[in-house]
Amino acid sequence: MEALLVNYVEKSLEQYMRRNAVFLCERLYAEFPSEVNLQLLARCYLNNNQPHSAYYILKGMQMAQSRYLFAIACLEMDLFCEAEAALLPVKDLCAEVPNGAAVQYLLGIIYRDTDRKNKSIEHFRKTLSIDPMFWAAYEQLCMLGEAEEAAVCFGDATVPCVQEHYLGNASSCLQIADTDHSSDSSQRFGLEYLSRSDLKQREGNNIRVMCENNHGGPILTGAVRQSKNSCCSTSFLSTPSPVPTQLSDVAPPPLVRNIHLRQSEDSLRPNTQARGKFACDNESAQIRGSLFFDSGLRRSARLAVGHRSLNTSQGSENKAKSLHASTKLSSETCSSTFYQGKLMETYEVAVSEFGATSSSLSSTTDVKSIQHEIENTKLSSFISDSATIKSGISNTMKLLRTLGEGYRHLCMFRCKEALNVYQKLSSKQYNTGWILSQVGKAYFELVDYLNADYAFSLARQISPYNLEEMDVYSTVLYHLKQDMKLKYLAQEMILVDRFAPQTWCAIGNCYSLQKDHESALKSFQRAVQLNSRFAYAHTLSGHEYVIMEDYGKGVECYQTSLHVDARHYNSWYGLGMIYLCQEKFEFAEHHFRQAYQINPLSSVIMYYLGTTLEVLKRSEEALEMMETAIVIDNKNPLPKYSKAKLLLTLGKLNEALEILEELKECTPRESCIYALMGEIYKRNKKYDKAMLHFGIALDLKPSIVDVAKIEAAIEKLIIPDEMEESL
Repeated sequence: MEALLVNYVEKSLEQYMRRNAVFLCERLYAEFPSEVNLQLLARCYLNNNQPHSAYYILKGMQMAQSRYLFAIACLEMDLFCEAEAALLPVKDLCAEVPNGAAVQYLLGIIYRDTDRKNKSIEHFRKTLSIDPMFWAAYEQLCMLGEAEEAAVCFGDATVPCVQEHYLGNASSCLQIADTDHSSDSSQRFGLEYLSRSDLKQREGNNIRVMCENNHGGPILTGAVRQSKNSCCSTSFLSTPSPVPTQLSDVAPPPLVRNIHLRQSEDSLRPNTQARGKFACDNESAQIRGSLFFDSGLRRSARLAVGHRSLNTSQGSENKAKSLHASTKLSSETCSSTFYQGKLMETYEVAVSEFGATSSSLSSTTDVKSIQHEIENTKLSSFISDSATIKSGISNTMKLLRTLGEGYRHLCMFRCKEALNVYQKLSSKQYNTGWILSQVGKAYFELVDYLNADYAFSLARQISPYNLEEMDVYSTVLYHLKQDMKLKYLAQEMILVDRFAPQTWCAIGNCYSLQKDHESALKSFQRAVQLNSRFAYAHTLSGHEYVIMEDYGKGVECYQTSLHVDARHYNSWYGLGMIYLCQEKFEFAEHHFRQAYQINPLSSVIMYYLGTTLEVLKRSEEALEMMETAIVIDNKNPLPKYSKAKLLLTLGKLNEALEILEELKECTPRESCIYALMGEIYKRNKKYDKAMLHFGIALDLKPSIVDVAKIEAAIEKLIIPDEMEESL
């Protein structure tokens, strides 16, 4: 009964029938109370979005897997201290914690969220040292600004580590399969009480389940079909096309929860015999189907020979049992229906050949020689598969190396370099939602909103269900004043997930574009309620407060955003703008410099930092900053205009006039340019040209403040410079 319930709970979890899994597992634990069954119940609760239930049933448990699941529940409830204590027992902080890379990653998340940056970086790096393919850890290091070059983390030196990791897992599962082969097949699946007909039906179901990936069956199936005509089976290394996933009607489950689930299932196996064997059979079948297809055939044939040659005196009944067991083992090694048929056909040939050979043998020496020959054949096949696996791992690490380098450049705001790296990807990889969203974000940071809009539009077409970076896309549309497009985006995001903070950021930008700042602020605050660690929502709230001239609350929002993410340069910039408006120029310079250190390639930040230095009478530093901003972004007119003003202050009138003439060609309807040109002509005592440019500046309808300044300058045209200076 226990094994039956365990099997159906696992099956319900695989099929995402969470409520059914919870009900059956509660019955299981009531009938057979044990910590192992309690762990399974905790997994059901976590999958059913009940972390509080998992928290209470696991509190005080001592088994490694129990502590791991307890830590997961604590993280879901933001109980960081208890999560840390579960992963690192107080009695021995230096002891190796269970579950390897996953635990190191969770510790990194805990330290990140509790403002212990150095320890967080240390554990993220440990995660990559244990498992170089743990992309999430490298992603976190990039966000913290502490990632090493991708060539180091995903270089060729990591290939042996990955190969050893996966081949070690596969060999351990093969040993378990060989050990379990001697026992009855029904006991290996934990179904002692089922009839023979039910067992055959369940065997077929298990084979079909092995062909499916828990995170999306179509992806693995597509990969297997791609490798159908190849001589090796390395489908787990090939990158599948995103099309089957995009066409699926089923929305993908939450990523972090699935990661925890798979790690929980792996670490459950050594804790109980019946359920451990079932889980290992499932995993070993999947790994053998992907890695050791040929060796699985030979192993089945070898087992068949052993039974037939050594137990011939036991009659046809034992032969039938041996044939049934080896056939079942072969079927377990299948990774798809196609491979199953091919395996059975090859197996029958092998059995017939070895059966004929064994009938002619009369001594144990002959049997041993054949077994030795089979072992040699198996070893050569293993070496061939290992070479293929190594090649596949190298290709995978090469892909991660390219993706990692591009993402690292983007997090360091070297956007042009990031775009160049992403261009090296294949069309299959480039034309995916995640890559195109990163490309759109890179263009956004370069203030190239048109290209950003194009990239994000393509990302939406390919992955309309993906909301990652869509808050940035809404800001792009806000800057482009695309009102209708922004409304449509917000409505689509509501249909996808109305509880995502990105959705409410898009809604807030939509209201802000319509000058409804109260509603915009409520939307941004709703995003904060949904995810208090969403830094961009805090920053957008601060922007709205600044527009409403509530600088006190704006400062609070920016500071909260920096508490969540100290590298969120937008908040440093926002604080600098507030202090600049309040004429607290020293504070403004400090915050602009902080933003500049994080993003040294933003011409906007350089412009405002230079403006602050100009106000502080540090003209040389301000001029140098403006020149750097012009080099970074020659299309931005603000640094050029400020440079002209600084040159005018330093008495370099001709150089300033040249810059203004160039600006006039680019932006012919800016009144401030003509007003400044009029001022230069006035100083050169070219009063006619000065009057002409002052008149053009007035015709372009400047602000009321600028109108007063221009009219005052016109009145002083007839006053000599000496009198003007004295005034």
